[in-house]
Amino acid sequence: MMSTVNSHFLVLVAMVNVVLGEGTAQKTSQGGQSTGKSAPPGNSSGGGGGGSSAAAANAINVDNARFARYILLSLAAVVGGIAIYRTILYAVRYVRTLTCLNNDTQRYFKLPNSTFAGIKEHFLYAPLFRTRHLREIRLSSALSMYTLPTRFQSVFLAGVIGMNVGLCCIGIEWHGPQTLLLGHLRNRTGTLAMVNMIPLVVMGGRNNPLIGLLNISYDSFNLVHRWFGRMVILQVLAHTVAWTVTKVHSSGWSGVHQALLGSQLIYTGFIGTVAMVAILLQASSILRHAFYETFLHLHIALAILSIVGIWIHLDGLPAKGYLKAVIVLWAAERLVRLCSLLYRNLGKGGTKAIVEALPGDAIRVTMKIARPWTFRPGQHMYITLPSVGLWTSHPFSVAWSEASEHLDSEKGLAVSRQDVLGLQKTTMSLIIRRRTGFTNSLFEKARRAPSGVVTLPALVEGPYGGLHALHSYGTVMLFAGGVGISHQVPHVRDLVAGHAAGTVAARKVVLVWVIRSPEQLEWIRPWMTAILAIEHRRDVLRILLFVTRPRSTKEIHSPSASVQMFPGRPNVDTLLRIEADAMVGAMAVSVCGTGGLADDVRRAVRKRQALGNIDLVEESFSW
Repeated sequence: MMSTVNSHFLVLVAMVNVVLGEGTAQKTSQGGQSTGKSAPPGNSSGGGGGGSSAAAANAINVDNARFARYILLSLAAVVGGIAIYRTILYAVRYVRTLTCLNNDTQRYFKLPNSTFAGIKEHFLYAPLFRTRHLREIRLSSALSMYTLPTRFQSVFLAGVIGMNVGLCCIGIEWHGPQTLLLGHLRNRTGTLAMVNMIPLVVMGGRNNPLIGLLNISYDSFNLVHRWFGRMVILQVLAHTVAWTVTKVHSSGWSGVHQALLGSQLIYTGFIGTVAMVAILLQASSILRHAFYETFLHLHIALAILSIVGIWIHLDGLPAKGYLKAVIVLWAAERLVRLCSLLYRNLGKGGTKAIVEALPGDAIRVTMKIARPWTFRPGQHMYITLPSVGLWTSHPFSVAWSEASEHLDSEKGLAVSRQDVLGLQKTTMSLIIRRRTGFTNSLFEKARRAPSGVVTLPALVEGPYGGLHALHSYGTVMLFAGGVGISHQVPHVRDLVAGHAAGTVAARKVVLVWVIRSPEQLEWIRPWMTAILAIEHRRDVLRILLFVTRPRSTKEIHSPSASVQMFPGRPNVDTLLRIEADAMVGAMAVSVCGTGGLADDVRRAVRKRQALGNIDLVEESFSW
C-alpha cells in the first residue's frame, strides 16, 4: 500500500515539475515583472535609486518563486501525512478483519485507545461549534445558506489561508515608496493566485486522484475547493487593486481608462478579474442551492473565460507555467470523464434506464449499463438522460446491483462457464426522491406513461465513492433518513451475506430507517425481501423503522421481533447507547440522511468515544 501511495505522490510531483519547468527557469530573468508588464516598480524612485530598486524587485521575484514552492510542498506534505495515516488505518482494519472472522466475542477490539478516542471526539468528529455540522443554516424553508465545517477541516483551512496571508506579506517593502510597495504586492499576489489555482482545480474534479488515495470524500474536497476559490479571487482582486492604485497615482483615472482600452495585457487581465468576481457572486450558497444547474453552467463558462483572459495576460511571463499546470490538470480530468462515458455506454446496445414511478414521490431507476463494473457498497454514479435533462449529469447512490440471465436466441444455450457469464446482464438500481428540476421532470415522465414505467436512453459515468468497507467491525449501526436508504441497503446485504459466508467480522447489524409514511417501504421492498431470505440473517440483522407522519396508528405494526416499526422520530442517543452497551468488537456507525439526523448521530458517537472503539462514517453530498 505504501508503494502505491509513494508512486501516486511521485507521479503528481513529476507532472507539476514538468509543466512548471519552463516557468521556473524564466523567473530570475524577468526582473520584477512576474505577473505584469507595466513599468518596473523601481523606476519612479529617481535615477540614483534605480540599482537598489532593481535589486529589490529581483529579490521579490526570487521570493515569489520560493513561496510558490512552499505552498505546493506544504500541501504535498499534508497529502503525504494523511496518506500515511490512512495506510495505518487500512492495515489495522485488515488485521482486525482476519482476526475476527472466527471470533464471536472480539473483546480486544472493543476497547478504545484513550488518546485516539480523544482526538476523534474533540477534533476529527467535532463540528466547528458545539453540535451543528450538516444541518443547514436557512434564511427560509426555500433558502439555505451554508453548513459549518468540522474542526479538522477548519484548522486545515485556517492554516492554508494563514500561510497565504503570511506569504503575501513577507519580504514586501512596507516602509518604502508607495509605488514600490504596490508593485511588489501586485507581483506577489498575482503569482500566489496562479499557484493556488493548481489545488483549486485538482480538488474540484470528480476524478480527483486524492479521493481514493486519502479515502476522503468528494464532499470534503468540494468544501476545500470552494475556500481555495475564494482565496484565489481575493488574491486576484488585490493584484488588480494594487495595479489600479499605482496607475491612478501616476496617470489618473484617465490613464486607467486608456490602459483598459489600449493594452492587451491590461484588458485581458481585467476580463479575468471580472470573470472571477462573477464566480464569487454567483457561487454564493443561496444562489447555488436555489439554481444549481444554472450555477453549474455559468460556473464552468466563467472559469473558462477567466483562464483564457489570464492566459493572454501572462503571455511571456513566468507565472504562465502555473497556469499551464492548471490547464493540463483540468483537461486531464475532463478526458478521464469522457473516456469513462465512452467506455461505459458505447456498444452492446448502449445504456438504458427503466424509470418507474413509486409511491411517496420517488422514482426507481434500473440502469442496464453497456459495460457495468463490479459494484461495492457505498458507490454512486452520475447519470445523464438526454430526453429529460439534456446534457446535465446528476449523482445518485447505487441502491442495488444484480446479475440476471440475458437470453440471446442467436447464441443458443450456454454450454460453458464463459457462455454463462456472457448471458448474464448486470443491472444497477437507484432510488431518486422527487424534488424540483430534473427529478420532477423524470417523475412526471414516468407517471404519465401508461404503466407507470418508461425506458429511456441514458449515459452513465462512474463508479465513484465506495470508500468505506465495514467488514472489520463486529457491530455496525446504519442510520438512514428517507432516500438515504439507497446508500445503506447495499451495506446491509454485503454484511448479512458476508456473515453467512464467514468473510466479515460483523456479528450485529442494526438498520434504523426514518420515513414519513409506510408507503415509502415500497421503495426497497423487493430488495429487502431478498435480504431477509439470506441464510442466518436473523442471527445478525435487526431493522428499526420510524414513521414520522403516519395517517393512523393502524399503519404502525411490527412484522417480527427482528423487524420493528415505531411512530415518531428516533431518539438517536438512546438507540446508540443501547447498542454500544452490548456491542461486539469495534463498532461502526454510518449515517446517510438529513443534516439534522447526521448531526444527532455525530453527537451521540462523540459522547461515547471513551466507552468503546466506535467509528463514524458519514455519507453526504453538498454543493
